[in-house]
Parts: sequence; structure tokens; C-alpha cells
Amino acid sequence: MVVAPRTEEKDTKPSFKDSFVDEYTELLGEDGFAAYEDVASRYAPKAIRVNTSKISVSDLCGRLGDWSLTSVPWCEEGFWIQHGSEDRHDIGNLLEHILGYVYVQSAASMIPPVVMGVEEGMKVLDMCAAPGSKATQLGQLIGEDGVVVANDANKGRLTPLGINAQRLGLSNIVVTNMQGEELPDDDLYDRVLVDAPCSGTGTMMKSHKSVEMWSPSLVGRMKGIQRVLIRKGFELLRPGGVMVYSTCTLQPEENEQVLSEFVEDKEMASVEPITLPLERSDPVTSWKGDSYQGVEDVLRIHPSDNGTEGFFVAKIRKQV
Repeated sequence: MVVAPRTEEKDTKPSFKDSFVDEYTELLGEDGFAAYEDVASRYAPKAIRVNTSKISVSDLCGRLGDWSLTSVPWCEEGFWIQHGSEDRHDIGNLLEHILGYVYVQSAASMIPPVVMGVEEGMKVLDMCAAPGSKATQLGQLIGEDGVVVANDANKGRLTPLGINAQRLGLSNIVVTNMQGEELPDDDLYDRVLVDAPCSGTGTMMKSHKSVEMWSPSLVGRMKGIQRVLIRKGFELLRPGGVMVYSTCTLQPEENEQVLSEFVEDKEMASVEPITLPLERSDPVTSWKGDSYQGVEDVLRIHPSDNGTEGFFVAKIRKQV
């Protein structure tokens, strides 16, 4: 199984609270937490996604002769990228980036759009879209005849979302600024992505900030937001359509618990298996005295599984 290139260690190690160490040792086990610490001490491997609405994968690879490209096995357009001298990391300064031929995106965040199974001409909602990684990935997959409604509640994050869509030449992306739960329900979508705000404990390769800010109260607040968004997303999904719920945290309360409570309430919701060529961890079926039902087919990825960000992904179909 192909995994991300192993990167060098950071100069600064993460500072874990005692309560975080206790929580995550219980969740991951002693060996699992040791692996988590090791990954947290390293830089995130750089990855790009080829924008096939502007250039083919083969032509893009031909333009980057000085760079080593390793295919991301779960995304045809995705590559881990390293310079031949290992001294360059400024991918954003590449002409190919400026021209919109590539988008710098973590390999794990490419998974939700792939799982959605979009087709050309579809109408798609990305409920929490900024800064646009997944929205632009969806935009290139649905073609000129489709549309992506890229919504975000944070007005300050709309600027990079719009700039990224423009740089990639994706005129099929419509940017909106609303609270997710306030999106109008007079129109339904073929696919809905709820990449929900979360405590972000899977992202410590990119930044230690999330684990330093972690607290049980933060997890509780995120869980409350996620419960609302997953239900609203399902309301906006047409019968037969697919909704993907995803986070970049490892917290069971924000992942399996949110999903379990949702599917218990929604008889028309069915969780489908996710088959991708990657390593994965077992779903959490019980945690702190609570048992979670209907979570057997989710995708739970720990950072040590593939050398990427941690991610949780659930594929939910609305029955006809």
C-alpha cells in the first residue's frame, strides 16, 4: 500500500495537555498514541491536485520535471510532491500554480469528493466550503453543465474561496454566505457535502494549534454544530442522492456519535461502505459508556495509517 512520503521532523514539538494525553491514550492505545506523537512531530507531506479542467494529468507531470511526483492512490488527480533537491517547498510560487493548473491540497482532504461519486451535470452543495479545496475539486468533476453551491458561514473566508475558484477557471461554482442551517430548502441537490467544523485533532502535522486548543468543552460545542448541519444537509438532499459527512478530528463524539444519533432519527438514511486503496483504522463502536449503531461502514483514518491528516468520512444515501 502506497503511503505519504516520510517528512523531516519539526524544530518545535507539540505540547500536549495531560488531559489530552489521557484522552487519546484511551482512544488510540499506548502504541497508537506513540505513533500519533511521532506523526505530530513531522511536517505534513505536500500534495497537489491537478486541475483537469485546464490541463491533463500527463501534461502537468511533463511540466514539473524537477519535481518528484508520487501518485495519491485514492485520487487520480492527486500527487505528493517533493523537489529533487529537497530544498524547495514553495509550490505556491510555481507558474503552474499561478495559472490554476494545480491546487495545493492535503491528500486526505481529497477523499470526501471522491467518495461522493459525482457525475457531470450534477447539482452539488458544499455546505462549509471555504477555502475551497473540496469545492474546486467537485467543480472540476461535474463539468461545465453542473453547478456547485459553495457556502460558508464565515464571511471573512469567502475571499480565498472566490479567488481559488477564479484561479482554477471554474465558472460552475456559486459562492454563498449563510449559516448552514439557514440554507433555503426549496431546492434539492444530487450530492451534499457536510465537511463540518470540528476540533481538528487530525491536523497536527499542519499545525499544533488544534491539539493545544483542545478541550472537552470545545468538543461539546463542535458536536452541537455538527448535529445541526448533518440534519440540514440531509433535508437538502434529493431522494436517491448521496450526502458525505466528514471531519478532520479523531474525536468519537464528533464522528461516530453524531452519525449514530443521526441515522437512528432518519429512517431514510443508509450508511454505505467506502472502498478505497488506503489503510484505515476500525470505527469506534463504543466510547465512554455510549454505544454507537450504524457506524460499521464509515472510513476512519488516523494520521499514522497513511502518513496523512486524520479524517473521518461517512457516505449516506437518502432512500427513495
